[in-house]
Amino acid sequence: MNDVMIVKGAKENNLKDLSVSIPKNKLIVVTGPSGSGKSTLAMDTLFKECQRQYLESMGLQGINKPKVDSISGLSPAISINQQNTNRNPRSTVGTVTDMYTSLRMVFEKLGKRQCPACDHDVDPTFNTEDIEKEEGSFKEYIFCPNCHHRMEKLTRTHFSYNTTEGACSTCKGLGETVDIHKESVFHQHLSLEDGAVDLWKGRYADYQIPVVKAAMAYYGVPIEDGLPMQEYNPVQKAILYYGVESDEVKGYFPDKKAPKTVDKGKFEGVLTGMWRRFTEKSGSSSEAEEYFYSQVCPDCHGERLNEISRSVTVENMTIPKLVSHSLEDMLKWAEQLEKGLDKVSYMLVETFLQDMKTKLTRIIKIGLGYLTLDRQIITLSGGETQRLRLSALLDSALTGVLYIMDEPTVGLHPKDTLGLVSVLKGLRDLGNTVLLIEHDVDVMKEADYIIDIGPGAGKLGGTVVGQGTLQELKEQESSVTGRYLREEEEMDRTYRKGTGQAISVHHATIHNLKDITVTFPIGCLTAVTGVSGSGKSSLVFDVLAKGNEKIHDGFDRVTGLDHFDQMIIVGQSPLSRMKRSNIATYIDVFTHIRTIFSKDKAAKEKGLTAKHFSFNTVGGRCENCQGLGYVTTNMLFFPDLEVVCPVCQGKRFQKDVLSIKYNDHSVNDILESSIVDCLSIFENEKKVKEVLELLVEIGLGYLKMGQSLTTLSGGEGQRLKLAKELLKQGNKNSLYLLDEPTTGLHPNDVTQLLKLLNRLVDAGHTVIMVEHNSQMIKGADWIIDLGPEGGGKGGQITAQGTPESIIKNSNSYTGQYL
Repeated sequence: MNDVMIVKGAKENNLKDLSVSIPKNKLIVVTGPSGSGKSTLAMDTLFKECQRQYLESMGLQGINKPKVDSISGLSPAISINQQNTNRNPRSTVGTVTDMYTSLRMVFEKLGKRQCPACDHDVDPTFNTEDIEKEEGSFKEYIFCPNCHHRMEKLTRTHFSYNTTEGACSTCKGLGETVDIHKESVFHQHLSLEDGAVDLWKGRYADYQIPVVKAAMAYYGVPIEDGLPMQEYNPVQKAILYYGVESDEVKGYFPDKKAPKTVDKGKFEGVLTGMWRRFTEKSGSSSEAEEYFYSQVCPDCHGERLNEISRSVTVENMTIPKLVSHSLEDMLKWAEQLEKGLDKVSYMLVETFLQDMKTKLTRIIKIGLGYLTLDRQIITLSGGETQRLRLSALLDSALTGVLYIMDEPTVGLHPKDTLGLVSVLKGLRDLGNTVLLIEHDVDVMKEADYIIDIGPGAGKLGGTVVGQGTLQELKEQESSVTGRYLREEEEMDRTYRKGTGQAISVHHATIHNLKDITVTFPIGCLTAVTGVSGSGKSSLVFDVLAKGNEKIHDGFDRVTGLDHFDQMIIVGQSPLSRMKRSNIATYIDVFTHIRTIFSKDKAAKEKGLTAKHFSFNTVGGRCENCQGLGYVTTNMLFFPDLEVVCPVCQGKRFQKDVLSIKYNDHSVNDILESSIVDCLSIFENEKKVKEVLELLVEIGLGYLKMGQSLTTLSGGEGQRLKLAKELLKQGNKNSLYLLDEPTTGLHPNDVTQLLKLLNRLVDAGHTVIMVEHNSQMIKGADWIIDLGPEGGGKGGQITAQGTPESIIKNSNSYTGQYL
């Protein structure tokens, strides 16, 4: 009994009274089609019950028991999912792992600096008697051994770009500054009447032009109609650019007060007004996107620290140089430093050095050695974030733990997947149970045991259709995964040649790209492949996607984008962080549904309009939960708990709204139904039906209409965004850029997605995708393979051509795994 967990009668979400035995101290994969119930079994049943029992053993209440008859043989559980909730641009790999803190401590203790008075090297001071303390403050001062110049002693605070002592004063420690691209705002060869100010259009221009002319007349520098901007004198330009309240204009007229009314010329200034709106909207507006650009800080050159802090060295390296090196190089530096230290110096930094070395070794072991300490957390993929968290568990002395992980191989090239699996086997061998929600066939081959959930999604799933090793699944008729593996066979196929036109990227050098020039065929499905960190995302999303921008860093130019009416980028970022946004509202189908309900005869008699059927507005919704169906309870030391609303019993609306039915379903019944079920409910409503048919076609039919967007996986969100773009299409010729669209997909669903992308290309569009999934790569017309390795050893084109030619190319890791 102690070597197995037994789940009996699990009924959470779509689980159909599911019972299963899960062996302990094994590497286990739970697989099955998207939406079949894998996460419900692993996270909402197993993990939740582990948490509940753990809290109750400490006398704490609060977590509701999942809908399951019993679970025996449970272990304490740790869950690692893909949600990256850290959106702070100041959070980096160094800060979240705390390695940057250790590094700052090493620089405080061992940092060498130059005396600002005589340029003599000043070694670190270990003797407190050499230090002068400032009375009434924490500041300490040291003296140059050569000229006795007094200078402030540097502490760990001076090496942080999040403090006033350490940050560059120009960019406030962000490493970049924002400016207005004046050439885009002002057209010097035109007059105001002809459109010299780019953002003055129509009636807005008719209002602004007389005001600025009145201002110029007020200051005695009038301009005649039709005068091109290039003929303005400096005063006229100052008034137009900065406005009558600005220091620039006051500098020309120190004794003249600014006009008090618009009629007399109270003019804000074009650039001044733009900066005001930029600040008010926190930089998020169409105006900001069109006219503002960020550039590397001119003072610290992107190094974030002030001049003194960024000049201090340890083992011939400054902090900014160190944090821009790969973690593999950081480890070499730390080992080199350790070898060269005398006994006294080593004692001062031993704790910090050992901490850094341990963490670096763990992260490198898990395939992230190409990252840098200054890499922003918001730029990491879901898989990278999850593996960074996973690295903290390595070398842990815990045993008897149940680790539950949600697709840890997301974003991994098959070459790196095997490295991660060996790490997970290490956790297992310590005496732990490692349970993965996973679709990767390579991982299944390495697993001790597989549980296959299915056979379909939503109501069609929720049962165990196969269990055992991969070989045993192949022999089980009922196993969906086994059937896919039995049917998988090489098919002869032809590759599209495209239109003969191409998009070309010229001399890309951003991040680790090695001055590459590469061509993407138009009218094809192209896969950009390569090991993790080889430069795929940099090429597609930091270069190709920005080819039309007025200002660009890290590449010469991108040609061929003029063949498209629009570019559609479908990335892994969450569609929304608001719990109120759900699938029905996002896909713009809920408006039609509310109108359908409001046309009902009973609704008209009660005076109910379409707005009464919205859970986002006051009127028909339950006000106790404000239409969410649940209320939040604060759990102090644990995450807040969501409890069913006691007033509406989770039904979101008031009783008179719920009494209105369409085909025997209330508006809340619709939100609680799957997309597949709603397709039959609304089969006579053309506008609703065509939207739902598309969602079913791309494998999202199992999702609930009212499901919050915050609960979707990266892959689900991406396909939903793709569907929304498809519905808006019209006759535009589009370029689609996709970031790993197969995330979270079972091989059966990948087949469906491939059909959809082929449909797009056949309709005349071009699709370029960053992808690791072998099934998807084989289905492409053209492959561009980057590498050969990640980080500094990547950034080159190692192979390009059809899948058939890549397989024969010995230089390509991707070819070897195909």
